[in-house]
Amino acid sequence: MDSSVIGDDTAVELPLDPAGLRSAGRRFLTSAFHAYGTLAPGNFVARITECDEVGGGSTGRKAIVSVEYAVPEPHLPTDLFVKFSRHLGDPVRDVGRTQMQPEVRFAELARRHDFPITVPATLFADYHARTGTGLLITERIRFGVGGVEPQHHKCLDYEMPDALAHYQTVIMSLAQLAGWHRRGAADDVIARFPVDLQAATVGERPPLREDRLSRQLARLAEFAQTHPSLLPASTRDPAFLSSLAEQIPLIVAADTALWPQLAASTDHIALCHWNANVDNAWFWRGHDGRLRCGLMDWGCVSQLNIAMALWGALSAAENALWDEHFDDLVALFVHEYAASGGPRIDRGALAAQVLQYAAIMGATWLLDVPALIRARLGEPAEAMTRFDPAIKHDEGIRAPLQMLTNVLNLWQTRNVGELLAALC
Repeated sequence: MDSSVIGDDTAVELPLDPAGLRSAGRRFLTSAFHAYGTLAPGNFVARITECDEVGGGSTGRKAIVSVEYAVPEPHLPTDLFVKFSRHLGDPVRDVGRTQMQPEVRFAELARRHDFPITVPATLFADYHARTGTGLLITERIRFGVGGVEPQHHKCLDYEMPDALAHYQTVIMSLAQLAGWHRRGAADDVIARFPVDLQAATVGERPPLREDRLSRQLARLAEFAQTHPSLLPASTRDPAFLSSLAEQIPLIVAADTALWPQLAASTDHIALCHWNANVDNAWFWRGHDGRLRCGLMDWGCVSQLNIAMALWGALSAAENALWDEHFDDLVALFVHEYAASGGPRIDRGALAAQVLQYAAIMGATWLLDVPALIRARLGEPAEAMTRFDPAIKHDEGIRAPLQMLTNVLNLWQTRNVGELLAALC
């Protein structure tokens, strides 16, 4: 493949990776920022003072860059974050390259003067559809600096002060964006962000099959007995897990029925972030002392059923937040959605869709967590809790484990089986 391609919108040659960006240097940044309208015609990038690759995320490659401008301007960030859609050396990460196309479109949308929520300022964004090559350059969020809270990592909410307030501000931002869209403030969203509910995923979603579910649930029941400290007591109850296995035909039928029903709930369809968990947000206190947030990492952004967005935002929370505050958070979304211009919807119907979607996502993606833990940690995991360093410091284990416990807890406490039966 060529070392660079031409972006579809700006006609700028796009480097594929951090090395290509370093080679293209300040002249590339200057031409890219001019093409995107970021830099005034007489200004230019005078110097690059930092350009280092960083890890993170599930797709592409990333870099942090710092620059100096010939003419400093207050609105021009100097500390930047760069996302490349491609990772030619890692086919697993490269397969997600198409996620950047809607993210590039969203970056352009977010430049509107009336855009309702806070997102990172974009200095350049473009995408080459034929090859899936994209480049996104935004301001870098400086966690723990200038009043911004330190970053809150996924599934470590037990270390986050006032978790409820953080989720409330995320939910309000989601509702404000959705309401803004639905009141017609951005009519071209319809063309640029088509409704495709099953495209909002990382990787191809495997079909649910009775034989596979039966094996997975049998392993889960065994895991619950051999790893008693990794699941809440109520969710490892043999009677509950046995009843879950009896619902396998219902789960498969509900999977088929769910998607058309989510799509048919037209008042629930709006532009939304698919994965607005706290690790995809940054938080600060306003002058009035109230907590505020910005949302980042807009891969897969599209028109969704808002139930999908709520599960994405809450899926990694603590069980206690679901138990004590889920209904209030749904009510908050419903209120803010209508106040921001969206239709008035029934909060009970929305809550049901969140739980139905969570159940199907759990059955699709999370039932292999026992196999994952055994493969990664072996026999020592039998004596571990989720606070053990081997789990706590490995997001690839702690996140799916916490999400699984949420799904199991909801299934037991919220009559999810009955909600799935209502789909069929």
